[in-house]
Amino acid sequence: MTDRLTADLLPTADREAHLPALGETGWGAVPGRDAIRKVWKFRTFSEAWGFMSRAALAAEKLNHHPEWSNKYNIVDVVLITHDCNGLSALDLALARQMDKAAGEAAVIRDHSEPISCLCETRGTNRGIA
Repeated sequence: MTDRLTADLLPTADREAHLPALGETGWGAVPGRDAIRKVWKFRTFSEAWGFMSRAALAAEKLNHHPEWSNKYNIVDVVLITHDCNGLSALDLALARQMDKAAGEAAVIRDHSEPISCLCETRGTNRGIA
């Protein structure tokens, strides 16, 4: 991968060289899209929001922005470069920066089931659903 980040579709050699390491940290393929996804679970809403603020600053510097959602202490991120309708070097760079910004947050690797946030878990434990 070159030092200059572009919005060009990521070549096969770069995919093979870089995606396995991201996979080890919890990034996974998005079914039906040339994109990667990761879901973090923070201890509190404030920690999740702090992560999103740090990630937003990194995204602005790259001029590359994630598709993401936040539900209390859960942050769900999809990275794709819309200019090329697939993965680019920008996605890899932002993924690495987001991993650093997340610190010790837990990673939810199973995306097959709905993910409950801390407030839903607390409500269920108290009989509130």
